[in-house]
Amino acid sequence: MARVVLAGIDEAGLGPLLGSLAIGYALLSAPAHEPEPWKRLRGSVARSPRAKARLVVADSKLVFQRNKKGERRLETTVLSFLAQRNGAAFEGDPERFLFGALAPDPVWRALPWRAELPRLPCFVEPDALELSSALLARALARAELELVDAGVRLVPASELNASFAETRNKAASVWDRVLEVLRHVWAQRGLGPVHTTVDMLGGRRRYGSLLGRAFPEARVELVGESPGRSAYALAAKDGSGVMALEFLVQGDRKVFATALASCCAKYARELEMHAFNAYFARFQPELRSTAGYRGDGARWLADAGVALERSGLTRELLVRTR
Repeated sequence: MARVVLAGIDEAGLGPLLGSLAIGYALLSAPAHEPEPWKRLRGSVARSPRAKARLVVADSKLVFQRNKKGERRLETTVLSFLAQRNGAAFEGDPERFLFGALAPDPVWRALPWRAELPRLPCFVEPDALELSSALLARALARAELELVDAGVRLVPASELNASFAETRNKAASVWDRVLEVLRHVWAQRGLGPVHTTVDMLGGRRRYGSLLGRAFPEARVELVGESPGRSAYALAAKDGSGVMALEFLVQGDRKVFATALASCCAKYARELEMHAFNAYFARFQPELRSTAGYRGDGARWLADAGVALERSGLTRELLVRTR
């Protein structure tokens, strides 16, 4: 049976003042004749939190709310899918489990709050998670779907700041990091034709010249560029495979793999901010935690004078310049 690879890429944390940018990705192998995962997994995986399903794959802003129900829903979905990389077996180490094939780089490994990352799961019982993972494995098998890979590339504020200083352009810096993930997706073309959807990055509409420079080993063909969708076809010059690539507004609401990538990115960023807050609470226990977004991030910086002084950390390690 002919197969295709469905891939999605999305980010969480593009705008905050504090914490990492998280770029999530997901790749699934599906039958070419009817690849739509939401349709094939109907009854097991829903695309709305209002549906009666154990797992919800959707735009992470719909899946997650900062309350116990939202935390459990996001964690159950993300960890159940990521467990499929291990034959539905769960791994509690957050770094080994979340990053997939994109290993954390030295900048991430140097973060002092990295040691505060919690063991997984945080919000659901391990037994419940193992059951969800096992049920998902059965549902994927029935649907003739396979999780090829999924994970997150975390880009710390200090790495972003260094890139901003070099490029003087936020969009260019973000594109360089998305490209790392996109090249990992392109490398899977030997499994079958790849169909990749990237949630559109800001207001950029034209990616052809960027793709031509990034993929010199491929012929890049323009399929169409419009306000809501920019589409291209890549074909390896050595005949080793092809990829249909689109940048799509609200791709995380329209495409299963992009929605799953969105959930992975959001979950990883929430875990990092949990570790961030736990680290600084060691120096200033009464300090109110933050999710890192602009307004509340500024409030946290104003309140965190004692913690920052005692930690000895510089602003460049914490605070984004753009």
